[in-house]
Amino acid sequence: MAHTLDNEFINPNSQIKSPPDKDPMLPCLFSVEQVKKETHDTFTFYLSPCENKISFPFQPGQFNMLYIFGNGEVPISISGNPSDEDRLVHTVRLVGPVTRAMKNLKRGDVLGVRGPFGNSWPVYEAIGNDVIVVAGGIGLAPLRPVLYKLLSQRDKYGKIVLLYGTRTPEDILFKRELEQLRSRFDLEVHVTVDRAQQSWKGNVGVVTRLIHKATFDPLNSIAVVCGPEVMMRFTALELEKHGVPSDRIYISMERNMKCAIGFCGHCQLGQTFICKDGPVFRYDFMHTYLTKREI
Repeated sequence: MAHTLDNEFINPNSQIKSPPDKDPMLPCLFSVEQVKKETHDTFTFYLSPCENKISFPFQPGQFNMLYIFGNGEVPISISGNPSDEDRLVHTVRLVGPVTRAMKNLKRGDVLGVRGPFGNSWPVYEAIGNDVIVVAGGIGLAPLRPVLYKLLSQRDKYGKIVLLYGTRTPEDILFKRELEQLRSRFDLEVHVTVDRAQQSWKGNVGVVTRLIHKATFDPLNSIAVVCGPEVMMRFTALELEKHGVPSDRIYISMERNMKCAIGFCGHCQLGQTFICKDGPVFRYDFMHTYLTKREI
């Protein structure tokens, strides 16, 4: 029997609602402060508000709708530091006409931002537990704010493990930042690639192979997973094999979102709207949908 995804099953983390006087469909204007090329098809955009009085508080896991004038808008997870409310950071992979238009953005250009929308990763529920962060490809970007949040309050958590997998060494995101994280004594980091040349000295293989390398207490852990759906499904299965209960595994279901307020119905899944009720869900109540084709 399939689980019904009603409110008691949705990640209970706080959702930041738009102020009563703010129209959720009306974008705020932000200017491009900096564009950083991460890989051949991925860029990080640093945005500052055109009006100095605007601040954008957000929780790790939330997303914004980015509007490119003359092209349209797309949902993009926030990849910056939650403690920095005066600047927005978004990491974008070029996969469609709107994101490809973003490639031409330069310092001083203006775009529209709606948000933040959605719920958050369970950083507060994880207090006192080990935290396993598993990312695949661009999935590291939505999980980056989790790491910022955890490390800003490091004494509140047990062991923190980051497992990151990508296609090739050239596709690794935030390389310098990863090197800094690997140098810390209070954080365990493992990186793997699907394929590599002989110059690569690290792990080769899918990210699930890294789980046995990590040190954590499975019954007192919270796992947060983001990446392609097939990667999330097999990662969750492997975590379960290692003793992590399915109700302590969280995944992100950023799926075909268009309006971000549950109006258009593009992201409706049963009784659930991914944009309103997610995009973060507990794996035990979402796993049946991950195995259904064309959902």
